[in-house]
Amino acid sequence: MTAGFLGLVIGSFLNVVVYRLPKMMEHEWQCECHAMFGTPAATHPRLNLAFPRSRCRQCAHPILWYENIPVLSYLALGGKCSACKAAIGLRYPAVELVSAMFFATAVANFGVSWTALAWCAFSALLIALFLIDLDTQLLPDELNYLLLWLGISVSLLGQGVPLTSSLYGVIFGYISLWSVTKLYYLLCGKVGMGNGDFKLLAALGAWFGVEYLFALVLLSSLVGSVIGGLMLASGKLANRSIPIAFGPFLAGAGLLAMLVGPENIQSWVPFAFPLSNLPH
Repeated sequence: MTAGFLGLVIGSFLNVVVYRLPKMMEHEWQCECHAMFGTPAATHPRLNLAFPRSRCRQCAHPILWYENIPVLSYLALGGKCSACKAAIGLRYPAVELVSAMFFATAVANFGVSWTALAWCAFSALLIALFLIDLDTQLLPDELNYLLLWLGISVSLLGQGVPLTSSLYGVIFGYISLWSVTKLYYLLCGKVGMGNGDFKLLAALGAWFGVEYLFALVLLSSLVGSVIGGLMLASGKLANRSIPIAFGPFLAGAGLLAMLVGPENIQSWVPFAFPLSNLPH
């Protein structure tokens, strides 16, 4: 119960992260470009994850505390702004509920422990990465690196996969997608995948270990088929000029692997990469 409630609260915060972090990155890039060329930078209103307070995107009505209670406020308001009656996206309560589900799953699997808290952080970071990449084709380094170093730290403390497997997961996770992308560029002259995807698979390798990298890539293909099918059914693929990002597929595979357990996804692939063959 407590884990689910915490997940609802964190899910509400993730909605803020998903919306604001790309805008913060864009503002930073603009300032860097102006500094590089010596031109005056355009002024932007102060924006970070804490300021300004949440408000309606249509009428700028500040969201009051009792209008910001996860899920319950959405239901009480009927999914509409209390001021202008503009519709509030269903994504907001959906993210809160999904976060609650993953937090409850972590505690159910690991009990009330630091390990469960680490996996709660894992799920929160992947949910944010999934949605940001789906919306903007960006995988922020701040989230990717935090996910990667947290995975290594969990292994270092003896609460995750063996440290050797975690480190090799990082190395081979990054190199595998980097190599495929470089080969694709040599053959086709196009960039098929961004650097953020390399870092995300490396981060997943830190959590699940090198043995499960192949299974995760296969699982990401399954997630991609489901997402692509849903987008096709909804008509969102019609006349689409922007390619579909691969990051949501990887993030979805990581979340699914957390739910079913890595030992179960390993049985879905025709072979395993035994840890005993790795140098220590």
